[in-house]
Amino acid sequence: MATLLPPPKRQKVYHGVPAPEPEPPKQSPHIVVQFVNEEDGQPLAPAVNLPANVSREGLEALVNKLNTKDEDPVPFAFHISLPADATTPGAPTRIAIAKSIEEDVLSHPSHAFTPEDVFVVHCSPQAVFKVRPATRCSSTLSGHTSPILCASFSPTGNLLATGAGDCNARLWDLFTETPSHVLSGHKGWVLCVEWEAMERKLATGGHDGHVRLWDPKTGKPIGDALKGHTKWVTSLSWEPIHLNPSAPRLASSSKDGTVRVWSTLTRRCEYTLGGHTASVNVVRWGGGGLNGKGVLYTASSDRTVRIWNAEQGRPLHTLKDHAHWVTTLTLNTDFVLRTGPFDHLGKKTTSDSEAQSLALKRYNALVSTAGELLITGSDDHTLFLWSLFPSRTSSGDASAAAAERGGKLKPLARLTGHQRQVSHVAFSPDGRWAASAAWDNSVRVWDGRTG
Repeated sequence: MATLLPPPKRQKVYHGVPAPEPEPPKQSPHIVVQFVNEEDGQPLAPAVNLPANVSREGLEALVNKLNTKDEDPVPFAFHISLPADATTPGAPTRIAIAKSIEEDVLSHPSHAFTPEDVFVVHCSPQAVFKVRPATRCSSTLSGHTSPILCASFSPTGNLLATGAGDCNARLWDLFTETPSHVLSGHKGWVLCVEWEAMERKLATGGHDGHVRLWDPKTGKPIGDALKGHTKWVTSLSWEPIHLNPSAPRLASSSKDGTVRVWSTLTRRCEYTLGGHTASVNVVRWGGGGLNGKGVLYTASSDRTVRIWNAEQGRPLHTLKDHAHWVTTLTLNTDFVLRTGPFDHLGKKTTSDSEAQSLALKRYNALVSTAGELLITGSDDHTLFLWSLFPSRTSSGDASAAAAERGGKLKPLARLTGHQRQVSHVAFSPDGRWAASAAWDNSVRVWDGRTG
C-alpha cells in the first residue's frame, strides 16, 4: 500500500495579503578592541579585530584566552571611558558593557564612538565567589529598649555589636542570630562601638564622655572606664594590627575638640591631640605614613581635616579645602585595617607574629597601586579625594610611581553632585568604589581612585 504524504502546509495570509519576506539579518561592523587593565592601564593582550555584536560573555572568554597570567578563568567587568568633550557635569563618565559593544557603546546617546575608532576596553577582575542578595529578613534582633545608635560587625563576621540610647551595648551571635551578652556600664547613650582587629576586645564610647573596653567572649568589662574627655565621644579607632599586633592602642575623638590616644596595657592616655577648635567628628587610624608607622586622620566642625604622626602625636598636615563642617571621613584601607589578618578563607592565626605578617600582606596588596586614599565629606555638599602619602611597596618602581601621585596637599578630585549636606561616605572593601549618602535622599557611587 502506497504511503500517503501529508498535504502541503497552507501559506499564512494576513488579511488576504501574503506574509512579507523576512528581513535579512543586519550586518555587524568589525571593530578594533584593545583590552587594558583597569588598575594600571597596561594592555592585557595585543589589539584584536572582532564583530561589534560579540556578547559580554564572549568578551570575557576572549580576555581569559588572551591573558596567559591566570590559569583559571576570571570573571571580568568591562567599561569604556567617555572622551572629555562628550561628558556633561554630573553625568556618568564611563559606559558599562552589559550586552555588547554594538548595543551599549555604538548606540549610546552621546554618539561619541564610531566603528572606525579603536575601542579601549577597561577590564576589571571581579570576585570569584558570589554574594547572595538580601531578599528577605532572616531574623529580628530584639532587646534594646531605645533607638539603636551604632552597630559594627566583628572582624570575622561571627558577632555583631550594637549601641543604643538605653545606655547599653549588646553582642549578638550571628550563627544563631540570638543575643550573646549585654554590656552595661555607661551612664549615657552608647554612641560608637569599635572592634579590635584581632577580635579580642571591643571598645565603646558614650554620651557620658567615657570609653570602655570589653571582653567579647565573656561580656565583662576590662577594667574601669577610660576617663578624660569633657564631652561625649564621637568616634573610636584602633591601631592597625600590622603595626602593633600584641597590644594595639585606641584613639577616641570627642565633642570637646580633642582626640585622645589610649594605651590598652597601662590604661592611660598616652597623648592628647588638641589642634582642632571645634568638635572632632571622626578619627581614623591609617596604616601608612611617610615612615610606615601609621597616621591619625581627624575631621572636625572647624572645617579642617588634620593628619597626625601616630607615634608622638605630632601634626603633619592641615587640609582646609572644605567650606563647612567636615562630618565624615573614610580610607580605602578601612576594610583591611578593620579585619586585620582575617579574610574570606576563614584561616585562623596561631600567633601575633603570624597575624601581623598576614595583616601586612593584605594591607600592602591593597595600597600597592594607588596608596592610601582618603575621602572627606562635609556639610558644604561636597566631598574631596586625597592622596597624601606614597604607597608602601617592596618594588622601587612602584614606590616611585606612587610617590609621584602621593604627597599632595591638594585634593585629587572634588566630588560634586549632592544637593544637601553629606552625611556618610564609605569605600568598598577592595577600594575600587566609594558610596556617599546625603540629606538630599540620594546615594552616589564614585570611582574610588579617580573620583
